[in-house]
Amino acid sequence: MPAPEIVQALATRFSATPTSLGVELPAASMLDAFRALRDVYGYRYYVQGTGLERETTYEVVHAVRSLDVNDTLFVTVAVPKQAPEVDSIAFIYAGAEWQEREIWDLFGVSFKGHPDPRRILMPDEYPGHPLRKSFAMDTPWGYRPATAVVPEPGS
Repeated sequence: MPAPEIVQALATRFSATPTSLGVELPAASMLDAFRALRDVYGYRYYVQGTGLERETTYEVVHAVRSLDVNDTLFVTVAVPKQAPEVDSIAFIYAGAEWQEREIWDLFGVSFKGHPDPRRILMPDEYPGHPLRKSFAMDTPWGYRPATAVVPEPGS
C-alpha cells in the first residue's frame, strides 16, 4: 500500500486519482509529478514500467520506490488509442529508458523525448505491436502452433 500522504500530495498538486497501488496521473502533469516524486518525496529508484490495453486507452504504468521509507508507488497514465503517445521519463529516471522501449515495441505507445526510440525485443522490420489485442495472430510473424510430435516419455 502506498504512503497515503504521498498519494494525497499527488492528488492535490497534480490532480492524481488514487488507485489501490498508487495513483493515476493526467498525461499533462506526468513529468512534473515524476520530478517531484524523485526530488521532493524521495522516490529515487525506478523499479519497472509496463503497458496495459483497455477498451479505449493504453495505460503506461511506472513503478518507483523510496528506499528511505521502503515504499513502492505505481503511477499510471492513460493515453488514447487514437494517439498513443506520452512523455518519456527517461531523463528523470535512467532505468525507464529500456522499459519505455519495450512498451513501444510491444504496445505501440510512443514516448515523446525518448533518447533512443528503437525496437528492443522484436526485429526492426517486425510489422505491428504483438501485445495489442488487435494484433493478427495468423501473420507470418504471429503465433504458430508446434508441428512436431512430442514423443511420450520412455518411448
